[in-house]
Amino acid sequence: MTRKDPNSSALESITSLGSVITGEAPGKEDRSRIRLLDAAHEQFCKVGIQRTSMEDVARSANLSRITVYRKFATKDSLVEQVVLREFRTYFEQFLVDIELAETVDDRIVLGFVSSLRAISNNALISALIDAGPHVHGSIVGDNGRTLAMVRQFVASQLRREQGAGTIADEVDVDLVAEMFVRVTASFLMIPSEAVNLHDDAQMEALARQFLVPMIKTQCSEDGH
Repeated sequence: MTRKDPNSSALESITSLGSVITGEAPGKEDRSRIRLLDAAHEQFCKVGIQRTSMEDVARSANLSRITVYRKFATKDSLVEQVVLREFRTYFEQFLVDIELAETVDDRIVLGFVSSLRAISNNALISALIDAGPHVHGSIVGDNGRTLAMVRQFVASQLRREQGAGTIADEVDVDLVAEMFVRVTASFLMIPSEAVNLHDDAQMEALARQFLVPMIKTQCSEDGH
């Protein structure tokens, strides 16, 4: 049986995610929609989601209020699409960061460190992580939908590793992905006195000690 390179078709998941975000076929652009998403992102970062109205977004994009509501029926819908687009950018950067890693262990470590760096440096996502459940787009208040989306992406990468033979078939990649995402989210949501998120060397060591073993079976650990 021929094993696939885990990175050979990685962009397929990004393309699929892109079509979900835009509601369009891959490669098709809606310029008005893009302008509105850009304008909304700028407004959200500048004054916050709560203080941004649909009229503000229309004005910033130099489009009519009617156009805004034609593309996005509600503010919640607009916020959700802006946030999803931010995560798509994060997913794309994740794939770039792990591309040169030679082993699955290295990809796990680099992916973890890359995720912490990318999300903590993203003003909008960081704000939504810190926001209470009552705030539009709050990651805490979306009943786990955002974390589920990230988990699905991580699980898809782990399945590619299984397809390449770098992770044993008996490893439950959905459960491992769930644990990876929850560990990452906990560091981002709750400050730690023991761990410095901005110390890449410390985070790499932590990932090798605690995350990498999750993809190992007892046989692989024993060297059998």
